Amino acid sequence: MNWFQKFLILCSGGNIHILRKTPSEWNKFAGIGGIVLFTAVFATLSAGYAMYTVFDEIWTAIGFGVLWGLMIFNLDRYIVSSIKKTGTWWNQILMAVPRLILATFLGIIISKPLELKIFEKEVNKQLNTIIQRNKKQLQGEMSGRILQQSGPFETEKKQISDKIANYQKSYDSASVELEKEILGKQSGLTSGKEGFGPNAKRKQELKEQRRLDLENYRKQAAPRLEYLDKEISKVYTNLETERKSTETFENKFNGFAARLQALDELGKNSAIIGLAATFIMGLFICLEISPVLVKLISHVGPYDYLLEKTENDFRLYAKEKVEKGNALTDFRIDDFKDNLGK
Repeated sequence: MNWFQKFLILCSGGNIHILRKTPSEWNKFAGIGGIVLFTAVFATLSAGYAMYTVFDEIWTAIGFGVLWGLMIFNLDRYIVSSIKKTGTWWNQILMAVPRLILATFLGIIISKPLELKIFEKEVNKQLNTIIQRNKKQLQGEMSGRILQQSGPFETEKKQISDKIANYQKSYDSASVELEKEILGKQSGLTSGKEGFGPNAKRKQELKEQRRLDLENYRKQAAPRLEYLDKEISKVYTNLETERKSTETFENKFNGFAARLQALDELGKNSAIIGLAATFIMGLFICLEISPVLVKLISHVGPYDYLLEKTENDFRLYAKEKVEKGNALTDFRIDDFKDNLGK
């Protein structure tokens, strides 16, 4: 057994002392160990990339990636080593099912960040689409809030403007009637006599009165209109500040969860990308469960017999020690009772 075989066998979780006695099993366990090792390497790369998208710090990503890879390596090694080839086929299936489920779950976890890296260009493009869509939605929400908050001020301002318009209309009407009276144009409200007579004088007084009413109301409404304009401007300013702040956060919408959302939308919008992502996930699931399947479908070999014998020897040894201990304890108790009776 060379050093590389020994290293791969250690990765497989096999008992190196028993395997030294079974050279025919070395290649099988070295193959299983290689799969466990490469799964841990892919897990390290996957977690490192995922953490880099979260923290945007290379050394933090490397540290967490290595830690995650070691955890996956240890977990896979335990899953494979815990499968025994002894017992009935049904018992082996029952023992393998939870391990297969766990391995499948790990395969999905490992594959997702690597899918994001593989489709990075497409994901970045979709992220930009999502950001623009969120900005448009935000603009719609802001417009609704502007209408809601500035609505009462705009309504009052419109009422004042309408009232000013009515005063202006009355003044303009009085001016027209005065002009008709002076020019002698016949109408229901004029005498039809040309010149500045008594009727024209009364119409001039009416026009002056309506001008004064218009100016007085304008002066009266001016402070209120100024206040309303300030409040409306304040609403626009506050919401614009909030919009800019929110858009700043939207522009940074490129974390891990956002990329997963973009990848999910890409899969729904493009059948090819969805199929490719499914195949990549399936590849990693197969890679993760393959050591378990290899152990499950392989024939019982010398290693399994020796492992069963070793474990059985320990069980018998422990049982023997327990029985001897119980017998010695019973003997001492009986001897103590006999001596106590004498």
